[in-house]
Amino acid sequence: MLDSPPDLPVLAGLPALTAALHARGVAVVQAPPGTGKTTLVPPAVAAMLARDGGRVVVTQPRRIAARAAARRLAGLLGERVGETVGHTVRGDRAVGPGTRIEFVTTGVLLRRLQRDPELPGVAAVVLDEVHERQLDADLTLAFLVDVRATVRDDLLLVAMSATVEAERTAATIDPGPAPIIDVPGALHPVAQHWAAPPPGVLPVDERGVPPRFLDHVAATVREAVSAETGDVLVFVPGVGEVDGVMRRLSGLPGVDVVALHGRLRPAEQDLALTRGPRRRVVVSTAVAESSLTVPGVRVVVDAGLSREPRTDQVRGLPALVTVRVSRSAAEQRAGRAGREAPGAVYRCWSRAEHTHLDPHPAPEIAVADLTGFCLELAAWGDVDASGLALLDPPPAAALETARDTLVELGALDDAGAITARGRAMAQIPADPRLARALLDGAEAVGAHRAAEVVALLDDDVRAPGGDLVAALRMMRRGGPTARSWSDAVARLESLLPERPRRTELTDDLAVGTVVALAHPGRIARRRPGGTAYLMVSGTGASFRAADPALAGVPWIAIADAERRPGARDATIRSAAPIDEDIALDAASGTWTEADEVVWTNGRIVARRVTRLGAIELSAAPLNDPPPDAVAAAVADGLSREGLDLLPWSDAAVALRRRMAFLHHAVGDPWPDVGDEALLAGIDAWLGPALARVRGSRDLARLDVLGALRRLLPWPEAGRLDELAPERVTLPKGSTARVEYGPTGTEQPLVSVRLQEAFGWTETPRLAGGRVPLLLHLLTPARRPAAVTADLGSFWAGPYRQVRAELRGRYPKHAWPEDPTR
Repeated sequence: MLDSPPDLPVLAGLPALTAALHARGVAVVQAPPGTGKTTLVPPAVAAMLARDGGRVVVTQPRRIAARAAARRLAGLLGERVGETVGHTVRGDRAVGPGTRIEFVTTGVLLRRLQRDPELPGVAAVVLDEVHERQLDADLTLAFLVDVRATVRDDLLLVAMSATVEAERTAATIDPGPAPIIDVPGALHPVAQHWAAPPPGVLPVDERGVPPRFLDHVAATVREAVSAETGDVLVFVPGVGEVDGVMRRLSGLPGVDVVALHGRLRPAEQDLALTRGPRRRVVVSTAVAESSLTVPGVRVVVDAGLSREPRTDQVRGLPALVTVRVSRSAAEQRAGRAGREAPGAVYRCWSRAEHTHLDPHPAPEIAVADLTGFCLELAAWGDVDASGLALLDPPPAAALETARDTLVELGALDDAGAITARGRAMAQIPADPRLARALLDGAEAVGAHRAAEVVALLDDDVRAPGGDLVAALRMMRRGGPTARSWSDAVARLESLLPERPRRTELTDDLAVGTVVALAHPGRIARRRPGGTAYLMVSGTGASFRAADPALAGVPWIAIADAERRPGARDATIRSAAPIDEDIALDAASGTWTEADEVVWTNGRIVARRVTRLGAIELSAAPLNDPPPDAVAAAVADGLSREGLDLLPWSDAAVALRRRMAFLHHAVGDPWPDVGDEALLAGIDAWLGPALARVRGSRDLARLDVLGALRRLLPWPEAGRLDELAPERVTLPKGSTARVEYGPTGTEQPLVSVRLQEAFGWTETPRLAGGRVPLLLHLLTPARRPAAVTADLGSFWAGPYRQVRAELRGRYPKHAWPEDPTR
């Protein structure tokens, strides 16, 4: 085939590729979609290995792409798949003794690396579409770099990317860095059409993709069919949207409407990837975005949406969410229309919106749930990924959450090492939670029913009315995706070492049991007096009003839930009923019994509480709670409700203000007695008394004055009356009260009749002379006459005018010319 190759742009880069592999053993091929890299690079690598032998393994991100690539290359060789070219994907293997090139999904290669890192019989690995940055792809790349560095320095490695991040990939697979073979694209021109939806029609709302937006997509497809020639490829985010658009296009004259997505059986996928006798509209998920060629396509209609993994790390609710497509993905989708001839793209958004799209999709390692990723790391022997060449490091918080989850599932021990159970889970090609549910569920509900439910959960099947049991019965009756589901059931059941007999549980409880085993944190009990639920994890959850099937069931196991920003509860999208016994068995690791002492509604409540995670199962009064727990509860109540709960006598308030003044004016060793400081050090001054409190009456009897005195510094406390006196002595022997401010920053003041200050030559000073008193001087009728903190200056100046005024108003009082005598 290489002697008379198809005319594809990548052909010009093959000599540089083989030279790089001969010299370095590694290379990065950067080439846009449609340049032929998937078709010609694997044969080129196989040809240079012809003398030494060994198989070339080529990875693809999806099963449908691996099968399609193998079929295309085998067709160019004039052979059937399974001869020189074969494929291995989950549930489908076509490989013979003479197979030189094998297309696999990254997940299949990951399993092989875990079983035997030396990859016996494999001479080269070609990683295709590494720019998609799926978790399996990043991990496979890192493992292969590790293998080359430790046990297989002869293993050839080629990474192929369709984006400009080739430099990062090259530096990751080889510090050299690896040579980059850059192949320019040769796409035909693609005309752009902007088809924004009508006002008020949003592409995504709280329930997903609204029907009105699918109406708009279908209308845009009809417009494209009438205005353009050639087949039309339509991009929508998921299988549900594929079905919705196809229903809306039924009856389109002269056109066959076909689906393309990963849940279809291989024969149905092949139909979409083969030219038909009539014009076609192929409605596809992202599987056709970059790694597949759909022949005959001249027009692309892009809904502008993508389904990507996201995880709420705090609440542990991983899910696929619908988001706006990135600009790079939109360009790749548009390029589908220009592979074979000039074409057109109809984008279901505006030109202005396009400028606000993210430049690239986020790598899965940054946003996805990392539980499966962490299990793979543990099986490899590097649970924190510190020794692996990853394109991006995993977020520390997400990795920690994943490790905790695996410990709860029994896959890791407390030190983070993989257990025998964990190795068994790692052999099941599913999320570790589902692997646990399959293994334990087989014992609880029977192997076949466990496999049925796990296949439902793994395929993210939408449950009618939120009822997963109804979804199971629907699958058993048959339907568009029932065949692929039944294949998955058989495959999962075959992985079980033994086939436990079917139990007597009803389907309702059997489904709930498996879901509970998969997601023990999502076991939920209905809140008293309402329809909302509380999960074991502590998250609230509610069914949509339109989903009444399970509303009101006391216990449920939630298979799928989504918590949107700003929402109080998560929205339950699918669940199954369980009973309390099932809940206790499935989430036994979260069962606790503890004494709780809390301050609530003005009193101490002491109980012995049994919980399943955040769900309170039972409680009994605790008659003699520990004193330290009581003190801590009252302290917590004071921190929440404030120190005003305490019985502050006038004497206690006065002492606190004097101490605050000295802390501000003098500093150490006089303590801070502000609210925050008193609450932070409550044990030091109030602690001994708190243990005797049982309610607001006991609190009202606390001796706050005595408690404050515990904070007085000794021996400096003996100077308290000297530095911050309660009263000052006036020149004629009487005394006046000193008023201190609440924060200690205010200047202390004394209010006296002007005549009582006669005889003072200077203002009295406090805090060892640091702070002068603020004197409020009053008339004989105790009305304000003057305010001063500098009495000497007042006597020498303003006093004369004040004296003149007061002599006229109060002639019977003495107003000496020299008030200091």
